Amino acid sequence: MSAPDLIQIQTVAAKPAPKPRWLRAKAPMGEEYHALKKLARGLDLHTVCESAQCPNIGECWNHKTATFMLLGNLCTRRCGFCAVPKGRPLPIDRDEPRRVAEAVASLGLKFAVVTSVDRDDDNLGGAEIFAETIREIRRLQPECSVEVLIPDFQGREDCLRTVLDARPDILNHNTETVPRLYRVARSGARYQRTLDLLEKAKQISPTTVTKTGIMAGLGETMDELVEVCRDLGQRRVDILTIGQYLAPSRNHLPVKRMYPPEDFAYLKEQAMTMGFKHVESGPLVRSSYHAHEQAESTKSAGV
Repeated sequence: MSAPDLIQIQTVAAKPAPKPRWLRAKAPMGEEYHALKKLARGLDLHTVCESAQCPNIGECWNHKTATFMLLGNLCTRRCGFCAVPKGRPLPIDRDEPRRVAEAVASLGLKFAVVTSVDRDDDNLGGAEIFAETIREIRRLQPECSVEVLIPDFQGREDCLRTVLDARPDILNHNTETVPRLYRVARSGARYQRTLDLLEKAKQISPTTVTKTGIMAGLGETMDELVEVCRDLGQRRVDILTIGQYLAPSRNHLPVKRMYPPEDFAYLKEQAMTMGFKHVESGPLVRSSYHAHEQAESTKSAGV
């Protein structure tokens, strides 16, 4: 009896579905982009624009707006949405504030955003680096506005006060998602802790502009997003950003829904009734997107 014929099946990798047209960003290029990239490498600095794979990197860098990431490039938390590498960080680099300020001055930046990885191993040390970076930028580039995008410091008020004492132009702490999804999306974070930080910042420094951001597409409902906006408005947050979540890789949380531009327009319309001075809402919006324009709009609103 002859052996039955064998049928060989070849697997073909499925092509990823094309992104909707409203999610397509221009490839980064331009003189300012290449200059900033070269300088960051020369000074051994990290930018969240690169580490988090931001789609707006070319546009922001060419507008002389950049987001520097302090405290190394390894985060002590493992949030399911974030592209920043995780692991045990190196000791805090006390010279980093000087190098960041040198980069800001060398490039003549008009607006600098300073953020960091989470350093739950040394929250106060991380807060001190934020404060020193603000002071160094003020010293070397006095005309540059400074926004800080801070971690929650595990709820420590002394850390928040340390940063606020350095008088940043904007204090930002991202809410990221709705409370129901915190356990899945935000390892080590608490929704109420985020609300408390933003509320406490206004109590400590009423004239400091506060800001936060939300991602859409992790599995939340529209009603949940509106409710988060309401919670933030009640904490007197001045600036709100809302953008589409995009999974950095297959190892991150999947995108559950792609929101069309009209949904972001609806969210902005709802949020603007809740007391915010500026709302940036759209598929490609990220925390630092159009940061310089947000700052100007709050000034004109008398914040």
